[in-house]
Amino acid sequence: MTGTNPFGKTITTDDIVETLGFFDDWEERYRYIIDLGKQLPVMADTLRTEGRLIAGCQSQVWIDYQIQGGLVSFDVDSDAHIVRGLLGIVMSAYNGKLPKDIVAFDIEKYFDQLDLVKHLSPTRGNGLRAMVARIRHIAETELKSSA
Repeated sequence: MTGTNPFGKTITTDDIVETLGFFDDWEERYRYIIDLGKQLPVMADTLRTEGRLIAGCQSQVWIDYQIQGGLVSFDVDSDAHIVRGLLGIVMSAYNGKLPKDIVAFDIEKYFDQLDLVKHLSPTRGNGLRAMVARIRHIAETELKSSA
């Protein structure tokens, strides 16, 4: 875990909503999303294991996490540029947050604000939901174990 993931810290959901709102068409928005993915730290090859792989994604997606000071920090990666960008969008909502805040966050409202899901292929949309489900499962598991 590098700890250098800027999403959820210096790149917030509000930043992404605001920036995507500046673009007039989805071609520009896709370029921005791909650029977001370039800001994710590179995941160590040793973390790209079967156990960290997300089922249901068209591309390969890995999610690892650590709890530090009660906060969940994620290390994520994908073999597809657009999916790395989608991971950045998701990380802006979840990275560096308390498990209870991850569970409470209305991700569907956030995606609606971005007008995102209807502009993804059905398989990409399913993959996005699979990423969110894994992250929520991690947070819910941590909440139960700390109760």
